[in-house]
Amino acid sequence: MTCGGHAPCVSPTVFRAAGLRFYFFSREESRVHVHVTGTSGEAKIWLEPAIELARSHGLSPRMVSVALRLVQERQDEIRRAWDEHFDG
Repeated sequence: MTCGGHAPCVSPTVFRAAGLRFYFFSREESRVHVHVTGTSGEAKIWLEPAIELARSHGLSPRMVSVALRLVQERQDEIRRAWDEHFDG
């Protein structure tokens, strides 16, 4: 995860892929999820109890599909980063 700078990391980037940034917001709900931002909008994707779109604003259906696929493929990495950030 990256934050850039020395201040506490409030929205650490887990990874970037396909023109999208996948990240967390600190001090948000405890259910595992990841936020996604692209040039045209953003989305929130749940990882529990299953991977599904929580909401999207401005991302094209194609980019939402790409984001969901990447979360599916990299869910173990996201969960590890979640545990490090929130429990570590």
